[in-house]
Amino acid sequence: MLDIFVQNISFTEFKLNGFYALGEWRPLLFIPYFLMFLLSIVANCMLLYVVISNRALHSPMFVLIGLMAVVDLGGPVLFVPHMLLSLLFGWNGISLLGCLIQMFFIHYNESCQSTLLLCMALDRYFAICRPLFYHKHIEVSNFLKFIIVPLIRNGVLITTIVCLAGKRFYCATNVIDHCFCEHMALVHLACGDISINSLVGLLTAFLILTVDFLFIAVSYVIILISVLKSGKTNLKAMNTCVTHIIVITFTIAFALIAFLSYRIRNDFSPSSRVFLSTMYLLFPSCCNPIIYGLRTKEIRHHFLQLIKRVRIIPL
Repeated sequence: MLDIFVQNISFTEFKLNGFYALGEWRPLLFIPYFLMFLLSIVANCMLLYVVISNRALHSPMFVLIGLMAVVDLGGPVLFVPHMLLSLLFGWNGISLLGCLIQMFFIHYNESCQSTLLLCMALDRYFAICRPLFYHKHIEVSNFLKFIIVPLIRNGVLITTIVCLAGKRFYCATNVIDHCFCEHMALVHLACGDISINSLVGLLTAFLILTVDFLFIAVSYVIILISVLKSGKTNLKAMNTCVTHIIVITFTIAFALIAFLSYRIRNDFSPSSRVFLSTMYLLFPSCCNPIIYGLRTKEIRHHFLQLIKRVRIIPL
């Protein structure tokens, strides 16, 4: 009778207890995560300022880079401050509603990053492989078609997994072995069969991350083939594309490994799983300002001009 009564109680308050297995060493994680968070905020804010303040950088490619900086700012802000407070002071409580809201914005933010990477790959494809038709394909009306449909797709899929998670009954425990409300980290605490949640979550990851990655990969392969056929004059463009592919591959690999670690039998420790999840949010936000910012000639030029102006201004 008592067991039936307990199973009818669904927790509405949770504790985010990521890296709990590290014990007394857990607070030391504050240092690397704080430094990565600081790097992400400073680098993306500077990149965003350079793009906004220079009219010469208001072309589609640089607008996409600016939007990427906004997305890269959003990801860490959504979970790192709460995580740092948890590591130092043990402030790890969160309500079910707060958890679902955080889950939606974190996963939607990541899906937007994937969509922007796809748009940037298409932009490079038209610029390098179809230069005569570049302005026709990248004009505002066509640009909106490229980005709005994937954003709607992302919103529908992420809303679906969040709503399904919100309908679950959480009677096992209220301790989430994670640093933020990742979908499967929360759903694993639910009582009853969670196969539908797992299936929809996996389908969402496939329809967003995997599909976008395939289109990105195809775009860059075509670009690389075009560059190789054109001779040595475009080796710089090839180097940029290869760098982009490496960063995209690492980011999506972190995300897919983290998602699959909840669904297949593996030897990952809880701390390793949490580390992978935090890296697919923090790694791109730290690297993208360098890859898409300072390695871009025009942005680097305006950034150096900004540094020179700052040095000239007397204290």
